[in-house]
Amino acid sequence: MSAQRILNVALDNDEDVVQVRQRARQLSALLGFSQQDQVRIGTAVSEVARSACHQGSGGRVTFTFDDGGRHQKLEVTIVAGTGPREAARQELPPEAGLSSVPELALVTAHRLMDDCETEPAGAGMGKVTMRKILPRSAKIERAMLLDISARLAQTPVANPLHEMQLQNQELVATLSELRERQEDLMSLTRELEDTNRGIVALYAEIEDKAERLRKADEMKSRFLSNTSHELRTPLSSIRALAQLLLSRMDGDLTVEQERQVQFIATAANDLSELVNDLLDLAKIEAGKVEVHFDPVVVDNLFRALKGMLRPLVDETRVELVFEPDEIPDAFESDEGMISQVLRNFISNALKFTENGSVRVSAALDPVADTIRFDVTDTGIGISPDNLHLIFEEFSQIEHPLQRRSKGTGLGLPLCRKLADLLGGRILVTSAVGAGSTFSMELPRRHPSRDGHHGTNE
Repeated sequence: MSAQRILNVALDNDEDVVQVRQRARQLSALLGFSQQDQVRIGTAVSEVARSACHQGSGGRVTFTFDDGGRHQKLEVTIVAGTGPREAARQELPPEAGLSSVPELALVTAHRLMDDCETEPAGAGMGKVTMRKILPRSAKIERAMLLDISARLAQTPVANPLHEMQLQNQELVATLSELRERQEDLMSLTRELEDTNRGIVALYAEIEDKAERLRKADEMKSRFLSNTSHELRTPLSSIRALAQLLLSRMDGDLTVEQERQVQFIATAANDLSELVNDLLDLAKIEAGKVEVHFDPVVVDNLFRALKGMLRPLVDETRVELVFEPDEIPDAFESDEGMISQVLRNFISNALKFTENGSVRVSAALDPVADTIRFDVTDTGIGISPDNLHLIFEEFSQIEHPLQRRSKGTGLGLPLCRKLADLLGGRILVTSAVGAGSTFSMELPRRHPSRDGHHGTNE
């Protein structure tokens, strides 16, 4: 079953328009449409039928049930008459904004029905086809459709006065519904106003807290910077005195004295490293770090790192390998910052690799126009649950090697901030017992470069 005609109604005078409205309402009720949809269908069909009737006699209205496509639909086709009609065509007043009754009727049909198609004929309305999708709860079969047609044929057509009474009842029901919706809307508006006031107060509280956090952060950075500067001088003196004693310039030391002085020197070095990291973090957070963009040659960078880190390597246990780079051209960046990040990566890898190797390499990605530095070790590795912790300040992972190789817990957070300043990012891949790879990916040219040799970040 695709499309089946249910009813035809002639359209010659105003009484026929009343009958069309009655039949539209009766049929839509039998097809299972809601009361509101019945009013919509009856209003749309009667308005178009009235316009078609005023155009001339000989028109017709056809009600069809369409079962094709995804949804079942009620289809109403109205063909305007072409015969003579004595009644003059009704015109709308100029202030209505529409030039004629047919235009207003078509606007009404478009608003109230799911679909409306027109086929003009000369200067008249021609043919109008309207469709309304049946509710999901209404599933019409052929036998049901035959029963609907029979019941519709047995239903008498009421007189115009009765139809007017029904229209008045529909109008009263619609006005009542509109009043209820208006009251609901007003209640909702009041609730929204209360909610908006709460949101405004919440935003004010958030802004106040954000301002206090910003000031606290500034105070923290200022405290760290001042404290670090104050600690540097006595630490330098302690390190120098410890080195002086260990060099035996003032005489020999006993074994116990040498051991104690060595403890002092080690503690001073560790504390000096912490102070330097704190000062670097404070400078970055205060925006006082100067980034110098100069040509960087990877081969020269690797040579310098190899010389600086050679004293840290126990060649009997771990091999430090710098892979030959395939990047002959220099790229623009801050070599000091890159070296600081890679030194941190390599020193961490040496600390947590008991046996095996630490390999340092660089690769060029011509598509993304980036350079990636990798430091790969065969050490203890990091579990996935702890990968996010290593970039938090003062965070350290519990492990026997970690307890033996104490650190500040600031190295990797500092590396991430330095990479951000250089326009790059830090990446890490690791597995417990299988080693780790720490990477720094940098653009070959910083996005903020404006032709100067340095910039303040």
